[in-house]
Amino acid sequence: MITNSVDAILNRALAGEDISPEEGVILLQQTEPTAVAAIQETADQLRHHQAGDRVTYVINRNINFTNICTQHCSFCAFRRDGGTEGAYWLDWGQILEKTEDAVQRGATEICMQGGLNPEATINGAALPYYLELVKTIKQAFPQLHLHAFSPQEVQFIAEQDGLSYAEVIAELQKAGVGSMPGTAAEVLDDEVRRILCPEKTNTTTWLDIVGTAHRLGMPTTSTMLSGHIETNQQQMGHLAKLRSLQQRTRAQGYSGYITEFILLPFVGQDAPKPLRQRVGRDQPILQDALLLTAVTRIFLGNWISNHQPSWVKLGLAGAKEALRWGCNDIGGTLMEEHITTMAGAQGGTCMEVETLQKAIHSLGRSYQQRDTLYRPILQQVSDTVGAHVCH
Repeated sequence: MITNSVDAILNRALAGEDISPEEGVILLQQTEPTAVAAIQETADQLRHHQAGDRVTYVINRNINFTNICTQHCSFCAFRRDGGTEGAYWLDWGQILEKTEDAVQRGATEICMQGGLNPEATINGAALPYYLELVKTIKQAFPQLHLHAFSPQEVQFIAEQDGLSYAEVIAELQKAGVGSMPGTAAEVLDDEVRRILCPEKTNTTTWLDIVGTAHRLGMPTTSTMLSGHIETNQQQMGHLAKLRSLQQRTRAQGYSGYITEFILLPFVGQDAPKPLRQRVGRDQPILQDALLLTAVTRIFLGNWISNHQPSWVKLGLAGAKEALRWGCNDIGGTLMEEHITTMAGAQGGTCMEVETLQKAIHSLGRSYQQRDTLYRPILQQVSDTVGAHVCH
């Protein structure tokens, strides 16, 4: 039996109305199979109306340029102290080599993020180092879209150099950064953040930096790390903050805005022990992730129409299933991925284009290569078509 309140919430969503965070909590608390099925069906219908039936993907490469980091987030298996075993820091030559390899394999985007490395400076200043990082790639490959540096990295640069967030973003933009990853958001609730990532940026600062990027015309993405210590209320609070931010951005008419939402279920297998023990499992619970995916579509879809699962965290089968629960995009090829993989994710680090296409096709849906900003890329015959993305 579907309760009247669930039925009413879903009917209002299908009529095009925004549901409230409290109504989102009601949906997330459903366990009865017919209610969960109705939520899934509603999310799928809304996806059809808001984003269409064609599933998109991007050919991109991740470059995590260093894992040396001053912070100690309780979920992170990636970070290292400088000079310790497993610490690394790519030089310009290695970064160019990875970029050239990506271009040869058809990439249109480089996604670049790293640890907060206090040594990453030029003449004692952080911003010149990051600008040089951008220029190294853009001068050699001007056609590439650089999706780079999280709000956390922007705050780090600003604090190191005594600059405003706007000054840092404007300089990165000028150097060639095309968009900002909406990572470091984890859960936008300071109670959760005190346990999960006490040294990290707080909720207000994260929203401020992303809002500043939009004002300056820089698009961003948005994310949520789910399935650890947060409650349904805190999940919906996070989504409400993202929706409000996007509503303000749209009301102001900024050319920068949130282009997509990505749910990142927590992987604890190799995460630091205290949090791993507290959460009590190593891999995400697929059913929880799918229900949250559906509720996210219902709650955010009027304002953020592109929703993407993480095949790295859920595996390809889980990500494919998420396309039936409100997602319209299957993400990128990545080519290499260290942050989640070092936490023990089993989804792999690279995905062949043909593998993504087959997964989409098996659902009876068509596929479309896109760029970072969700503009379709025409399938042109070239040397890169049919080339292997994964080595």
